[in-house]
Amino acid sequence: MARPVQRIVTLLFTLATAVAALAAPRPPNVIVILVDDFGVTDLSCYGSRLYETPNVDKLAKDGVRFTEGYSSCTVCSPTRSALLTGKIPARLHITDWIPGESHPKAKLKIPDWQKFLPFEEVTLAEQLKAAGYATASIGKWHLTPGLEKGDEAYYPEKHGFDLNIGGYHRGQPPSYFSPYKIPTLVDGPKGEFLTDREAAEAVKFMEANQDVPFFIYLPHYAVHQPLDGKKEVIAKYKAKVDADPTLKQRNATYAALVSSVDDALGTIRAGLKRLHLDDNTIIIFTGDNGGKIGPTDNSPYRVGKGSAYEGGIRVPLIVYWPGVTKPGRVDATPNITHDLYPTVLEMTGIAAQKTVVDGVSLAPLLKVGAKVEREALYWHYPHYHGGGATPHSAIRKGEFRLIHFYEDNRDELYDLAHDIGETKDLAASQPEKAKELRTQLDAYLKSVGAQLPSANPNYDPTPSKAKAPAVKKAAK
Repeated sequence: MARPVQRIVTLLFTLATAVAALAAPRPPNVIVILVDDFGVTDLSCYGSRLYETPNVDKLAKDGVRFTEGYSSCTVCSPTRSALLTGKIPARLHITDWIPGESHPKAKLKIPDWQKFLPFEEVTLAEQLKAAGYATASIGKWHLTPGLEKGDEAYYPEKHGFDLNIGGYHRGQPPSYFSPYKIPTLVDGPKGEFLTDREAAEAVKFMEANQDVPFFIYLPHYAVHQPLDGKKEVIAKYKAKVDADPTLKQRNATYAALVSSVDDALGTIRAGLKRLHLDDNTIIIFTGDNGGKIGPTDNSPYRVGKGSAYEGGIRVPLIVYWPGVTKPGRVDATPNITHDLYPTVLEMTGIAAQKTVVDGVSLAPLLKVGAKVEREALYWHYPHYHGGGATPHSAIRKGEFRLIHFYEDNRDELYDLAHDIGETKDLAASQPEKAKELRTQLDAYLKSVGAQLPSANPNYDPTPSKAKAPAVKKAAK
């Protein structure tokens, strides 16, 4: 009799295990969309009167739209590394776009900084992959040293991604139309548009992995220069610009690129709905740094990409967490790109591998509106940039933001609550506040091992232009 009883017990245990497995909720899928050079004013739901972005606007209505979103850096590669690791660029020593600019005669000598994502870092993709997620990177990577040979050793596949489509060392596409001349992207039909292709590849990956949780990192090449777009879309926006001289944003080609990003989101959400995955897929939409002055206009924020001011680091952030986030909510909590790493891990319920994380999880805020406990936000850019930046660091604490410029050891202090355009420097009129923030900034930079610029023995005060890669002139 013992053996039949044992068989029955074994059968019951097997059935119970199967029932439990069926009852266990499937972890949510995650899609992180990172738009290149995408400022906070580049969406209609953030106030643009030129750009038409109905799909992003719909995402904002379905989820939470943050009004105080910041990028981890004023340029792209540091922000990308921060998103993938949860660490501030100062700690990673990835503090400029790779490979950066050459200023051999500048007043300060830049530090010997890190020019690729270190293999020792545990990326978000590696965390999710270890938990059973299928992972894909589709679009711009820009975290390799750009070697002529052997650059593949630094591609996304080495950092936890099962699939890499379009990612290599370049930070801008050779062409937005096929043939793309991107070594990790098979050309499509002649005339196919790159942003459309990225969205189609995302849907294809969803289809192939619909039975398992998946993580799609979609860093669009758009809206980086060289500007280009579909002729009919450019024509539509040109007519709109010509009809309204009061529009502050007036580049029709740039507007067409913005529209392509919006179209891509529409394609992805339609794919999720068709696959019945829309109710269990988190979508995060943001940018890697402020908009580039010329193609767009970041006002009321000061300047743009490559600057020390708000225009260089203000970005949109929209988070859709179906069944959790309250639709249409607008939140003014200051946040920064490296917050997304701990946020996604908490959203997916993953017990993360132990690693230093500088970001703060926004998940409790997204769930119940809990206050984010954070002392301050920090930035560190010990470089020169063609966009106007000289080596600087910055801190935002409460509504005050202090910027320290290393060339002349000067501080600027702004009260963002009353001066969002950073027009009135308060460092002289509020010296105690400036001293407090500068002391805190210096202590933080020391704590993370930030690299500082030093005096340049080859300094030549004669003005000279930076040596930077040539960029096609933006089409109007």
